[in-house]
Amino acid sequence: MADATVRPAQPDDVAEIARIHRDTWRAAYRDLVPAEVLGAIDVEETAGAWAEAVARGQVFVAVEGTWTVGYCVAGMAPEDEVARADGSLPEDAATTALVTVLVEPRWGRRGHGGRLLATAALRLREAGATRGVAWVPEADKASIGFYGRADWEADGTVRTLDAGGRPLREIRVTGGLSLLLEP
Repeated sequence: MADATVRPAQPDDVAEIARIHRDTWRAAYRDLVPAEVLGAIDVEETAGAWAEAVARGQVFVAVEGTWTVGYCVAGMAPEDEVARADGSLPEDAATTALVTVLVEPRWGRRGHGGRLLATAALRLREAGATRGVAWVPEADKASIGFYGRADWEADGTVRTLDAGGRPLREIRVTGGLSLLLEP
């Protein structure tokens, strides 16, 4: 394997982050989300939102050699992302982070996701976060397994999104931020 690193995303990474977002969703969620919804993901349209997240310092990219292979978005979670099913907030709501890790399938199983999550966890701890949450499609066993290997578990909270007229059920996983990279 070529040299693999994780670094904060820069403005010139935005187009590649948007492409990875589109291509990975199209590959990983083709059986979960209607083709017309996946086909409508437009790199130029999503680039604006990615540029804002990059400017806020909330995005990290995984790089192998000269290739950008994945990303992690991590920041303090809005209250509606950490609320319990009844709408009440846990005591640690103000110190809970929202995390999303995405690695292109062709670059999977090479440690990029773990490096992204561990790097984001370190930065989040430095910012005062005490735990993280992530939303994962219930049928996405690969992502559930990934978070499980980091000792993040489903907390019993689910939500259903409208994916182009088809319901997409997601579970919330949560875990600590004391993640370390193994040599």
